Amino acid sequence: MEPDGLFSLAQPGGAAPAGPADGFTSPAADAPLPVRMRPASLDELVGQEHLLAPGAPLRQLVTGASPMSVILWGPPGTGKTTIAHLVAGATNRKFVAMSALSAGVKDVRAVIDTARRERRHGGPPTVLFIDEVHRFSKTQQDSLLAAVEDRTVTLLAATTENPYFSVISPLLSRCVLLTLQALDDDDVRGLLRRAVTDERGLGGTVTLSAEAEEHLVRLASGDVRKALTALEAAAGSAVAQGVKEIDLATAEKAVDVAAVRYDRDGDAHYDVTSAFIKSMRGSDPDAALHWLARMLVAGEDPRFIARRIVIFASEDVGMADPQALLVATAAAQAVQNVGLPEAGLNLAQAVVHLATAPKSNSVTTAIGAAMADVRAGRGGAVPSHLRDAHYPGARGLGHGRGYRYPHDDPRAVVTQQYLPDDLADAEYYQPTDHGAERSIGERVPRLRRIVRGRAASPPSASASSADGADRAAGGAAGPDGGRFAGGVSPATPLGSVPTDEAGSLADSTDGEDQP
Repeated sequence: MEPDGLFSLAQPGGAAPAGPADGFTSPAADAPLPVRMRPASLDELVGQEHLLAPGAPLRQLVTGASPMSVILWGPPGTGKTTIAHLVAGATNRKFVAMSALSAGVKDVRAVIDTARRERRHGGPPTVLFIDEVHRFSKTQQDSLLAAVEDRTVTLLAATTENPYFSVISPLLSRCVLLTLQALDDDDVRGLLRRAVTDERGLGGTVTLSAEAEEHLVRLASGDVRKALTALEAAAGSAVAQGVKEIDLATAEKAVDVAAVRYDRDGDAHYDVTSAFIKSMRGSDPDAALHWLARMLVAGEDPRFIARRIVIFASEDVGMADPQALLVATAAAQAVQNVGLPEAGLNLAQAVVHLATAPKSNSVTTAIGAAMADVRAGRGGAVPSHLRDAHYPGARGLGHGRGYRYPHDDPRAVVTQQYLPDDLADAEYYQPTDHGAERSIGERVPRLRRIVRGRAASPPSASASSADGADRAAGGAAGPDGGRFAGGVSPATPLGSVPTDEAGSLADSTDGEDQP
């Protein structure tokens, strides 16, 4: 099997193929350009200077100075397989390569058994290279533990996914983790120029214009394999046209879509999603649109994006803009009814709305505090006056007795205990003064005073006069023994208190307990 056309694999536990090292064969003359240009020595390796210092684990691994097991973690095209080739070329070691895409527990155990027998008879140590190790199941990874522990084999594993999520902890603790970084533009540019002139590459049969070079560098996004593959395609196109130079037009025809570093099942998925959410939370619509575009171009499921937007609408915008949830759910519905690519417009509109909306996490904090109390065992039985009283015999049990129907009061708010006894004074929801929540913040303390029967602040002289007039007019008594102050009618409905242009309660309103 030849995954990605990068290397051939020996049969696990079987005879090694002819070649410079067990598990790998020399590249053929017609091998892909990235394979032909693979570094032949550690000095040719580009872009991982942080791992190449004298005595560094990577240098020890390649030279065979240390039998430590290593996990190589990095995005595609950063040199993980190249390092495996360099290790395979080291002397006095048997090298066996396998891919987690096709190998199973039986294959792994066969390699381990063979390595153990050879060591007992004075044979060379075995280096086992496993590509895409994150695709091994927990059971398959477990099968490596004992052999890695006693160094029956030296494990060299490669993964593009975060090993803290994809590799079991016991195996991770037995290995040195080396993180490979994506190549920067200068590194990719240098490798393109080398490939154009090197005899292993294009051997100077074509030249590369500056504009075409920049195009290939930009589209590669740090993936040197992508850059060399595009270069080979462009060179083939130029030769077919009978020209010696790869110009911008030829390069654009060879590859017109950038390499988007995004794996729907991998680490980049979580990183991009995190950046997307944090950009909306940070009120940066431009950044949020960029990360949205990254996900859409990479083929992310739009339903996943829509779900994250719906969650964000309540988690980070909440009551500061109650319309945000409606916008988010409408976008999610549009994804279901319309689909891509058109639904991308609906997602973009929702993203801009949420990114530019006032922010409040008061709902998130409130439900979190309430759930913490419940999990801690707080909150007794449902108060008897709130219990269901519609079935026969319920009244005899005292269910519903003493319940006050809010709509019987002109204000539709009455003094009544709704929380269990041990949480009677709990105040989970703490509104902010952001956006629409500002007016709610004015209303909530008044509601709590009425519902919980708390004494209002001492009224001013004018408020007392108005309160007396209200009493004379026969206004409804408030639960704290007073009437609505400030001359506001007791029948004024919730939410109808006058507001100014900023959304706060108008200065003309002095209603002490008016919701």
